[in-house]
Amino acid sequence: MSFFAHETAVIDPGATIGEGTKIWHFSHIMSGAVIGRYCNLGQNVFVADGVVLGNNVKVQNNVSIYTGVTCEDDVFLGPSMVFTNVYNPRSAVNRKNEYMPTYVGKGATIGANATIVCGVSIGAYAFIGAGALVRKDVPPYALVVGNPSKQIGWMSKHGERLYFNDAGEAVCPGSGALYRIVQGKLQEVIS
Repeated sequence: MSFFAHETAVIDPGATIGEGTKIWHFSHIMSGAVIGRYCNLGQNVFVADGVVLGNNVKVQNNVSIYTGVTCEDDVFLGPSMVFTNVYNPRSAVNRKNEYMPTYVGKGATIGANATIVCGVSIGAYAFIGAGALVRKDVPPYALVVGNPSKQIGWMSKHGERLYFNDAGEAVCPGSGALYRIVQGKLQEVIS
């Protein structure tokens, strides 16, 4: 076995788990789930059939990832954050054929106790604040907070909030990378 699973973890036959991944206490990985290399799944994590997690995804304690969710490489899922997969669930109505896909782009962060309503796309390096309720698509690098969530700024790849000068440029305080907004979209300036 090229990954680590705590003795209390349940991994169903047919799950694909990459090299170097760690799965901790009381977690359950269903058949058909695909988990990349060097991921870390904390305590009490559930990963459903059809979920795809890229490489180096960090899933904190008490997160359930339901069918239809795809997370690219380097995604961070904060403690007790929530994904949904049916827009209008009812206990007495079977809607398994109505699961809506949810996409989380490379390097995005979803904060603790945030809720992601199914059918949205979260762009690369976006940052969802703790407790936010996300009901619509989030652009790459966007910082969104609140219920319902709204964009209040931009984040760098390094995970730092960006503040723009009069020339419309911002320097990441953590990495020194230069960013500017072009036609409403944040772009890293490569020199």
